[in-house]
Amino acid sequence: MATEMRFDFHGQPLGLRLSRGFVPTLKEDPADAEVVSHKLLIRAGFIRKLAAGIYSMLPFGLRSMRKMERIVRLEMHRAGAIELLLPAVQPGELWKESGRWDFYGKELLRFKDRHDRDYIIGPTHEEVITDLARREIRSWRDLPVNLFQIQTKFRDEIRPRFGLMRGREFVMKDGYSFDADEDGADKSYRAMYEAYAKIFQNCALKFATVEADSGAIGGSYSHEFMVLAETGEDGLVFCDCGYAANQEKAELKDYPTLPPEDASLALEKVPTPNRRHVPELAEFLKVPEGRIIKAMLFESGEGPVMVLIPGDREINPVKLKNALGGTEPRLLTPEEAEKLTGAPMGFVGPMNTNIPVVADHGVKRMGGGVIGAGELDQHYLHARLDRDFTVGRWFDLAQAGDGDPCPRCGKALSTKRGIEVGHVFKLGVKYSTAMNAVYAGADGQERPLIMGCYGIGVGRTVAAAIEQNHDRDGIIWPMPLAPYEVALLPLQVQNAEVAAASEKLFQDLMDLGVETVLDDRDERPGMKFKDADLIGYPLRLTISEKSLAAGQVELKRRDTREVTMLNLADAAATLRRLRDEGLGAK
Repeated sequence: MATEMRFDFHGQPLGLRLSRGFVPTLKEDPADAEVVSHKLLIRAGFIRKLAAGIYSMLPFGLRSMRKMERIVRLEMHRAGAIELLLPAVQPGELWKESGRWDFYGKELLRFKDRHDRDYIIGPTHEEVITDLARREIRSWRDLPVNLFQIQTKFRDEIRPRFGLMRGREFVMKDGYSFDADEDGADKSYRAMYEAYAKIFQNCALKFATVEADSGAIGGSYSHEFMVLAETGEDGLVFCDCGYAANQEKAELKDYPTLPPEDASLALEKVPTPNRRHVPELAEFLKVPEGRIIKAMLFESGEGPVMVLIPGDREINPVKLKNALGGTEPRLLTPEEAEKLTGAPMGFVGPMNTNIPVVADHGVKRMGGGVIGAGELDQHYLHARLDRDFTVGRWFDLAQAGDGDPCPRCGKALSTKRGIEVGHVFKLGVKYSTAMNAVYAGADGQERPLIMGCYGIGVGRTVAAAIEQNHDRDGIIWPMPLAPYEVALLPLQVQNAEVAAASEKLFQDLMDLGVETVLDDRDERPGMKFKDADLIGYPLRLTISEKSLAAGQVELKRRDTREVTMLNLADAAATLRRLRDEGLGAK
């Protein structure tokens, strides 16, 4: 008798016969894949590349994506947000009105229609939702409003890489709140912050929430939700006092520097042949790297600028961008730097220059150091601020790291790696002012709508789950995101008794609402085991002639690799209990 297929509340099948599925697994890593999630998503048959940064989502990949979307929708609805769907194609005039047409840069995919009008494929939807709000929200009585969508976006990344981690086309949940005043906006922000925390908890992921830079979206206040993983591309800093921030945002109100030099030491010019880099210069001069003042030349929106920082620190590019007015600074090439200053890079210095000079606060605390002399193979020792060179503007420009003092309590910071999967912004009136999105208050006066913006990378979260949960054999899915919860492997499919027992257990599992793949392929056991580990089903049941003779079935957990024998008659109920307890998630 044929097994009757079962479906869940969302119309998704609870079971799949692998012989009738479309799960094209591969034995070898793809040549162009760099990170673990990219390799495993392709090898396990979840995605296939169409073009650079653009992927087809295969059935198992789509199931994991749909599960993530359902988790998002549940918490959004619980928090009072309402779902809609906005157009992917947006008029360019809205982006010109907001001021982002030029600011967003080449990541914005632009085109013209047959009437020669400008359009873009939406990378985000602040302009569209603000336009909708200004047309429909009239009065304080209409507020607050919280709207969200789950939709495909496109950003024309210059170097798309890492599969779903940084593609050009991607699925994103974006939401927007509109409030009458700051108190209301704070409540909306807090509600979304808490909902996001629940979303990632419900995904069974280890994550952190950190203070973040608002980037191209804008706004005054934001937090990122970061899945913790050793392979994460973002550096995070933490303190026991509760402070946590992305390294892009992490403040350094102070950090250890070398004691100031004796103020009586005279400026001394010394030859430094071929020593243009800090480590080799420090070794040659027998001085600590922190005594060297590193000078770098950038092109900003205001023209060339010289940036000074202690030689043992790195410039934080986001802090520098914010310091220079929000335009993306470009490091000058060695040829450009020499043409501008007359000195090769590595020997450029802040003395007698007409180029504006900005510096990190650490330079001020040094009280004397080594600077480039402005000519080939020459440096100055004992250069002092104000006596020998001047700085126009001071900023916090250094990258925070392990051991640096916490800006809140002063204790030592620690660092971890993470992957950004969610971001909440307090936008304020940035877009409503630019686009004249106003409402009438109770006193009849017009006021700008106060906005918040809330995004989650759906595909990115699925990829981040793999970065956090994998081993050398494949994916270890957290139960909530697994394409199927159980893999049922009959080892001798030609044996009538094994086949019948497998069919019955397959039906029993579906009847109990357990998502199950029946690997009914006539393949060697080793291949079935390898595919099950690669795909990463949280729980695996194996039926063989030997186990069936004993009235048992073998259970293996993917995360712990723990193997136990279950009575065949009780197996379905046991699997249902394990699923409900969330076992199988790492």
